[in-house]
Amino acid sequence: MTAFAPALRGLALAAVALFAVAAAPAPAEARTEPEAPDGFVALRDVDPTIIQEMRYFTPHNFVGERVDGYRQPMCILTEPAAKALRTAQRALLRKGYSLKVYDCYRPQRAVDHFVRWAEDLGDERMKAEFYPRVDKSRLFEDGYIAKKSGHSRGSTVDLTVVRLPAPPTRPYVPGEPLKPCYAPRSERFPDNSVDMGTGYDCFDTLSHTDDPRVTGKQRAHRDLLRGALAKAGFVNLPEEWWHFTYKPELFPDTYFDFPVSRRSLPH
Repeated sequence: MTAFAPALRGLALAAVALFAVAAAPAPAEARTEPEAPDGFVALRDVDPTIIQEMRYFTPHNFVGERVDGYRQPMCILTEPAAKALRTAQRALLRKGYSLKVYDCYRPQRAVDHFVRWAEDLGDERMKAEFYPRVDKSRLFEDGYIAKKSGHSRGSTVDLTVVRLPAPPTRPYVPGEPLKPCYAPRSERFPDNSVDMGTGYDCFDTLSHTDDPRVTGKQRAHRDLLRGALAKAGFVNLPEEWWHFTYKPELFPDTYFDFPVSRRSLPH
């Protein structure tokens, strides 16, 4: 063996090591979640008296499971919309009522989840409650499901009214017998809200805010909600008594996808 052999072996090993490093796949870049821009707030920070029952964080919704993007059961809105809700809440508190929100800002990934669910015609586990009279194949055509939602712009909210003091609402138990959302209040799933004529997210024409079949106390309750919110700057969607958008919207053309969580908000 020559005197140069150890040195040559060292060079060869070094070359192999360098080749292995060069050939190894580059480490994956850490994925970061999108965050909310300035202008978004947690509703609880603006008005902690407004009741929150965030349905898409739970399995009690038309999908039947927690919806993508809902990391925490909290309402996030643009600051102008949240402050306008505070104005409406103060007016209702003087009358012995409180607002209760079901959904606020909704990430695009949640809307995508709705679309995937609607395209899966075999999944009808929640049909008996939320869309008993609607064929699932017509959910897009009839306007119940869309690929974009105003909720993703941050100034739209789904909500109702609760008579104070607010009684507790029992949790939904997955697999329990379902009752039609348009059934009499004593028969459908219990909600501590006043009787609006249907439950929340009821895919039925009876949910149209001014449906003529809705009379008496149910009509008075819908008018109470719409009137209080209209005075604060909200506009109702005629097809859904619970759906309101604050105008003018802070982000009228942007559909956000940051998760619903405290960590998503500006620090």
